[in-house]
Amino acid sequence: MTTASKITLARVALIPVYMLLMYLSGGQAGPMMWAALALFIFASATDFVDGYIARKYGQVSDFGKFLDPLADKLLTIAAMTMFCEWGDMPAWALMLVLTREFAVTGLRLVAVGKGKVIAAGKSGKFKTASTMIGLCVWMAFPEVTVIATIVMWVIV
Repeated sequence: MTTASKITLARVALIPVYMLLMYLSGGQAGPMMWAALALFIFASATDFVDGYIARKYGQVSDFGKFLDPLADKLLTIAAMTMFCEWGDMPAWALMLVLTREFAVTGLRLVAVGKGKVIAAGKSGKFKTASTMIGLCVWMAFPEVTVIATIVMWVIV
């Protein structure tokens, strides 16, 4: 397994810790939310790091092409799930995001079945980055409903 893939797996392993911190924050600004935000930023940054390492050191692999976008989806959906649990994000919005993500992943699996791997394109990378940045802003200001609304619409 490559270093890049190990970093991606570490991002996945951080998700339960992130969710615990979010849960303990109760959706309110304070030490637990700040800790969750810091962990989310760190985990999000590993998305850049693993891609950089994979390209620079020739560690691009089919496994990494599949796992990296999946790790991103799991991380962002974890955050949205917590906001949904607190009533800050409507379930229909989360369902739209989940439907889109399952559809994209399903298409990737069909391609894999035909011997092709579809790596994330520029539009997908932009979507992921804007989602991660938006969720960071939402976590930084969890009680500002206008921010929550704007971020939710950007994500959807």
